[in-house]
Amino acid sequence: MNLLQSIDNLSYRIIGLGFPLLTIGIIAGAVWANEAWGSYWSWDPKETWALITWLVFAAYLHSRLTKSWQGKKPAILASIGFVVVWICYLGVNFLGKGLHNYGWIL
Repeated sequence: MNLLQSIDNLSYRIIGLGFPLLTIGIIAGAVWANEAWGSYWSWDPKETWALITWLVFAAYLHSRLTKSWQGKKPAILASIGFVVVWICYLGVNFLGKGLHNYGWIL
């Protein structure tokens, strides 16, 4: 097995481990939001980008499982997912809107 195949397999395993944790986090956050604010989902920018992150990684795992994609195509999806995670984690705070604006950047 060459280096690129090893990295591809490692990426698949790491995303396969992280995806259920992301799913649990989104569900737990929704349950907590319902208790705190009376609504499971409010389309807050952070919630929306968390959903986008989940959809990108769901597409990645789906492509790997059903189409047996390997190599360039899933690597592009994983790279997009990496960028989306950073947008969700940091970029949304630049908007200054929503329930998840903590004001630590400005």
